[in-house]
Amino acid sequence: MRINKNTRLWFRAVRFLLAIVIALGVSFVIIAFSTDAPVRAVVNLFTGPVTSVRRFSTVFETMIPLTFSGLAVCIMFKANQFNLAAEGALYAGALTAAIVGIYVQGPGWAVKAAAILAGGMIGCLIGAIPGIAKVRWGASELVLSLMLNTVVLNLGTFLFNRVARDPAPSYAASYELPREVSLVNLIPGTRMHSGLIIAACFVAGSAVLIYKTKWGFQLNMTGSNLNFAKYAGIHTALIIISAQLVGGFIAGAGGATEMLGLYRRFQWTSLPGYGFDGVILNILAGSNPLLIPIAAFFLAFVRIGADYMYRQSDVAAEIVSIIEGIIILLVMASAFLAKWEHRLTTKASVTGGESA
Repeated sequence: MRINKNTRLWFRAVRFLLAIVIALGVSFVIIAFSTDAPVRAVVNLFTGPVTSVRRFSTVFETMIPLTFSGLAVCIMFKANQFNLAAEGALYAGALTAAIVGIYVQGPGWAVKAAAILAGGMIGCLIGAIPGIAKVRWGASELVLSLMLNTVVLNLGTFLFNRVARDPAPSYAASYELPREVSLVNLIPGTRMHSGLIIAACFVAGSAVLIYKTKWGFQLNMTGSNLNFAKYAGIHTALIIISAQLVGGFIAGAGGATEMLGLYRRFQWTSLPGYGFDGVILNILAGSNPLLIPIAAFFLAFVRIGADYMYRQSDVAAEIVSIIEGIIILLVMASAFLAKWEHRLTTKASVTGGESA
């Protein structure tokens, strides 16, 4: 059994790396038709993020909200519920953190903790709505969450204009947050902040929650086989709703962390898009919360590299979308290298049986 498990893990790693290589190969062909110097463009794509400390730190800055969104989606999807409300929860969490930071008085550490907690609670509420509607009325959580994101954006815009908007600037922005409310900067000369540490804590907490607790066992069983979980005596409705609550809390806290880490004013006039990135990350990580940060780093690195490539050549930065799409297509394609996986598993089983 252990041999087979190790074989599967090894195969998935090789399969993922091969998917990246194929995606990059196809992208190189496309780049070759787009520029007279395709090799230079590809070199810029991979070396751009490491050409300076500032650029490399930007990879980690971008990685932070991606990690939060990936964790949120991971937990929601563990219950086999395709809830995409993490997008709205991130937005609402950031707006809530800005309002708390502007109006709540007290020590900086207390206000920051209150802002992140408040953002998480708002995200909790938003994430739970599709889950409750699914359990109570059988509504599609996918459709409802997509519609809910639009409602959250419009309601948030209304609250922003009424509560937090500063009339002085010529652009839409909130009142300025006090400096003591901002998260601690980790590296001078960059914008890398302590949200990276907060995200790491959430990764560890999510892994413990999923793999080391009774609730996590019930969550995995509910997501893998709902009827069997019911027959086993698991309160599946409660598990489904609680998974959306936890996922929404993570997304809301992620939005609050992003707000306090990088911005002095709330200026989001549209949904940030991180929630949908969470779906990509969950696919790349194979629904493993411990692999979410690695997938987030890869995605952030490629995106920063694509931006650098665009600045240094005439290749559009949208090439990264092609890379993402091909990788996801190959990772999700169950038939990709399926025969090789079968041979490896069979060989490992036979070898394990002979050694036993």
